[in-house]
Amino acid sequence: MNVILVFLAAIGAIIIWWLAGQRLTSKPWLETGSVQLPAHDGVDRQPSPAPAVKIGLFVFLGVVGAVFSLAVSAYFMRMASADWWAMPVPRLLWVNTAALALSSAALQWAKREAGHGRMENLRPALAAAFVLAVAFLVGQVQAWRELVSAGYVLADNPSNSFFYMLTGLHGLHILGGLAVLSHTTVRAFSTDIAPERLRLSVDLSAIYSHFMLAVWLLLFALFAGWANDFVDLCRTLLN
Repeated sequence: MNVILVFLAAIGAIIIWWLAGQRLTSKPWLETGSVQLPAHDGVDRQPSPAPAVKIGLFVFLGVVGAVFSLAVSAYFMRMASADWWAMPVPRLLWVNTAALALSSAALQWAKREAGHGRMENLRPALAAAFVLAVAFLVGQVQAWRELVSAGYVLADNPSNSFFYMLTGLHGLHILGGLAVLSHTTVRAFSTDIAPERLRLSVDLSAIYSHFMLAVWLLLFALFAGWANDFVDLCRTLLN
C-alpha cells in the first residue's frame, strides 16, 4: 500500500506542477493591474491556455499510473507467499530499456525542433523515435520467447504471471502510443504540412513517451529486485 501511495503522490505532484505552469490555478479576480491588449501586429502576447487534449492526456496518464500502481502493489503483496519464485531477468531487457530511453530522447529532440520550426531535423527525429519504440516492442517479444524456451511459462508460478502481465500491459500502452506517433510521423513527411500544426502532436507524443519510460524503469527495477531492496531500506529507516 505504501508503494501505491508514493507513486500516486508523485503523479499528483507532477500534474499539479504542470497545471501551475499553465496558469490554470490562477485567480484572475484577485489580480490587479491593467488589462493587456493584443499587440498591434495581431499577435496575442498572453500565454495561451492549455489545449483540452493535453489536459485530457494528463488525466489519462493519471488513470494509467493508478492502474500500474495497483498492479505493483499486488506484486509486492503476492511475493510474500511461499509459492513465489523469482524469475531471472533476461539480458535483452537492458537493450530494450536503452531502446525505449533513446526513443524518448528522440521525441524530446523532435519536440525542440518542432518548436523552432526546423522540419529538416524534425522528420529524422520522429522517424528515429518510431523505429526505436518498435525495436523495444520486438525486443520484449523476443525476451518472452527466451523465457518460455527456458521453461518459465505463464502458469508456472505467480512471479511469471506477474512478469508477463505487467510487461504485456506496458507493451499495449506502447503500441497505442506508436499508433499516434506513426500518424504524426506520416504528417511530418507530408510536403504541405506546417510545423505549427505538428507542434501539439509532437508535444503530446513526447509527454506520453516520457511517462511510459518512467513506468518501464519502475517495472524493470521491480523485476531486477532493486525495488525490493529499496522498500526494505525504507522499512528499516522507518522502524
